[in-house]
This record gives sequence, C-alpha cells and structure tokens, in this order.
Amino acid sequence: MSHDEDDFDNEYDFDEADDDSVESQVWQLLRLINPGDDDMALQQFADYREAVAEIDPEDVVPVEVIGRVIDWRSGFIVDEHDLRSLVQAINELASRWNLSIDWNGDPDDDEFFDDIDAAGLFGIAYDRLAEFGYTLWAWETESESHAGWMTLTRDNEPMRELATMLGVNLRLGSEVS
Repeated sequence: MSHDEDDFDNEYDFDEADDDSVESQVWQLLRLINPGDDDMALQQFADYREAVAEIDPEDVVPVEVIGRVIDWRSGFIVDEHDLRSLVQAINELASRWNLSIDWNGDPDDDEFFDDIDAAGLFGIAYDRLAEFGYTLWAWETESESHAGWMTLTRDNEPMRELATMLGVNLRLGSEVS
C-alpha cells in the first residue's frame, strides 16, 4: 500500500454506519460500481474530491461530478442519438469483467441500428448482463444524453438507497424508455 493510500485510510473511515456525508455516499457508490476494484474506486474518489474542491459547495451536483470522473472507466455518458457509442460504452463496461454482450445482431453493421433505439439497446444489455449477475443502470442527465453504470445484482438495493440519498434519478437499464 502506498503512503497516499495509508493517509487516505487513516483520514477517512467511511465504514462507520453513522457517516452519512456526501463524500461517504460517493465513496460507497464508487465501490459499488467498481466491484472488487478498490484501486479504481480510490482513484476515482481522489478525482472526485479534486473536482469538487474547485466548485462552490452550493453548486456541487454529485452525480455530475461522478459522471465526469468515471466516464469510459466505470460508467458512461453518451449523446442520446449516438447509438454506436452507447453500444461501445456498455461493451467497455462489460469487458472489465470479461463479459461479452450478444446484441442480437452485429453492431458493426450499419443496418443493425435501423430498427433499434437506445431503450432497446439498454434492454438487451440489461437482460444479457443479468444472466451473469450484473445490473445495468441508467441515470438521468441534465443534457440530451444517456448515462449509466453497472453493479453486481446483489448490490441493487444499496445502489437504490445511495442514489436516493445523492439525488440521482436512477433506474434499471430495462426501464429506459
């Protein structure tokens, strides 16, 4: 363990049940979307803390900052019309755990996207990932984009609770419309 990690562990004891600070909730969320990868969660948490240090505390919207620090590593934010990027982002998340999604067609084929929309893609990915014990989540953004992350299915309830505490409008990937 590096000196920085020792300092982090000593400075923050987020395992205390009575710690309901936003930082604690962000840390818990990052651990849920990085199952078994505490190094990535720790790196993203440091990035989060650095980003919020530059923002007036009254203006911090945790999910917006989280979205930036996890993008294309543990989550994604893609333009709502960019279905190719949506498939690539979800594939990237799945590949972290050596999973591959059967999209019921070839996303490399231009015609694949003719008869499908983002909701359909979320639904397919949600169903395929559920087979392996993972849940694909979508959260509402302020822009015209789709955003999401993955957790272990066993962590669905803690994820819902954290989302509520952080003010994240979160829904299952199968509920995207």
